[in-house]
Amino acid sequence: MAPLTICRIRPPTTLWRPALRLFSLVVLSIFLTSQTALAKKDHLRVITDSNWEEILEGEWMIEFFAPWCPACQQLQPVWNEFAEWGEDMGLNIAKVDVTEQPGLSGRFIITALPTIYHCKDGVFRRYQGARTKDDFLSFVDEKKWQEIEPVSSWFGPSSFMMNTMSALFKLSMFIRHCHNYLTEQIGIPVWGSYTIFALATLFSGLALGLILVFIADCVFPSRRFSSANYYQKKQALKQARIMKQLEVEHEADGEEDDEEEEDEDYDDREQDDLWSRGVPEGRPVPRTGDFEEEAVRRRVLGTREEEEDT
Repeated sequence: MAPLTICRIRPPTTLWRPALRLFSLVVLSIFLTSQTALAKKDHLRVITDSNWEEILEGEWMIEFFAPWCPACQQLQPVWNEFAEWGEDMGLNIAKVDVTEQPGLSGRFIITALPTIYHCKDGVFRRYQGARTKDDFLSFVDEKKWQEIEPVSSWFGPSSFMMNTMSALFKLSMFIRHCHNYLTEQIGIPVWGSYTIFALATLFSGLALGLILVFIADCVFPSRRFSSANYYQKKQALKQARIMKQLEVEHEADGEEDDEEEEDEDYDDREQDDLWSRGVPEGRPVPRTGDFEEEAVRRRVLGTREEEEDT
């Protein structure tokens, strides 16, 4: 009879122990790597439309970038290294994605990418130097930003003008999203989308005009509704103007009458003078009231001429 051989089987825990150790090491390394990456990212602040007012206090260096910009992609590693020095220098380092925050793009008038601003207690200056970590550090440490002229208060991010510009940029981005939704999601042709926006602009303008007219009537009411006796007052003023005009005309007529009387008196004196000299032309012109006297004078003159002839 052949001898029996007994095989000893290892328990499962002894078989999977090396694999569990390897797995735990991998998980631990991934966790430590992620924590290190998160710790590095914590040095770099992200500014949005909701928290941008935080940069008005303290000292900041802010980068405006876009993910599709090649120059921004080259600057990003340098900016991340520079952000690690922010805590030691008492400096806040932040970035703004203009594709996600169009309002901030309009508020800071971003016309080129990347654009870097230095802010000290709400006073903004645009950085225009070299874009290396050492240059950024010397710019802040040696206070070279004092040599740059600050942005005017008219164009400051918290001014009324820049608030309006920010709202316009947000509106333009909203219209762009609506256009993309109409053309890509719903399938409306491009000309149809433009027609919709044209009609919307027309009706919104009409509505805004009606609202402004209503506000103007409320703030500055018309005179015809301001008083119940408006028409009576208007009629009285009109009558007063007519009376004044009549008085002026009457005074003018009176002056003309006085001048005519003076001229007549002068003519009468001349005629009397000629009559006294015996000049025929000096005979006075008969008047309606002196008709009988004139007839008597003619008779007398006729008898005198007849006597002279005889």
